[in-house]
Amino acid sequence: MPRRVLLLAWLSLLMAAAPARADFYIVVHAGNPQRTLTQKEAVDLFMGRSRAFANGDFALIFDLPRDNPRRAAFYQALTGMSVAQVNSYWSRLMFSGQSVPPQALPDEAAMVSILRRNPSALGWLSREPTEPGLRTVLVIREAATK
Repeated sequence: MPRRVLLLAWLSLLMAAAPARADFYIVVHAGNPQRTLTQKEAVDLFMGRSRAFANGDFALIFDLPRDNPRRAAFYQALTGMSVAQVNSYWSRLMFSGQSVPPQALPDEAAMVSILRRNPSALGWLSREPTEPGLRTVLVIREAATK
């Protein structure tokens, strides 16, 4: 019995020491002709450098609010920039009138809802979508953190 307790304690320590990591799923409506995105294409779309998919179709980009805890990790994984850098980047572009940031939705449920209704929509989720009507076009691996 004490051996089992020792083993459980050891496993608990190993799990606690394991790096925390999550993936992010860039998602479109299932009817969207875009089958995949490269990371560069995703950066260009989410950072306002492009407003169209590779085939030329208009892309309506959606994001989560600035205060969403997963947003910082998403932009770090996507662009390598901190959320402060991303916010500063958008402030400069908006001030100069060059571009506007993706439209913020209140939460991932709203993201799923709009993606399922609009074939031109592009957004991201912090979990793999299981809802019918959605397709993942890119998976971004979050860097391991402790």
